Amino acid sequence: MTDDLVTKIFELTNELTASIGKLKGNGIALAEAERDYKIKLRQEALKLRSEKNMPVTLIAQIIYGVPEVAELRFKRDVAETIYQTNLEHINKTKLLIRIIDNQIAREWGTAGKGDL
Repeated sequence: MTDDLVTKIFELTNELTASIGKLKGNGIALAEAERDYKIKLRQEALKLRSEKNMPVTLIAQIIYGVPEVAELRFKRDVAETIYQTNLEHINKTKLLIRIIDNQIAREWGTAGKGDL
């Protein structure tokens, strides 16, 4: 039984390493999506202000409905969801490793006491 648990820990450790590697890429994608969204948001706000002579108080209400801004905001939100999901997967994997490690410790602790 302990051999199976040790094998499972190695599998989970490899999974954790892969997830951490993905987290970097997902973090970069999130940062890029945030950057693109903020740049477009600013461009559209300036355009509304200068071309349509729109009051600043109305720009905040209208700008999120501009299709390009809405699309970039959506992409940013999706990137953030992927990043957060990746973090949760890492946390879940670490928890599973701790649970299995505790199980191994219990088995070894029990086995050692019976031999005395």
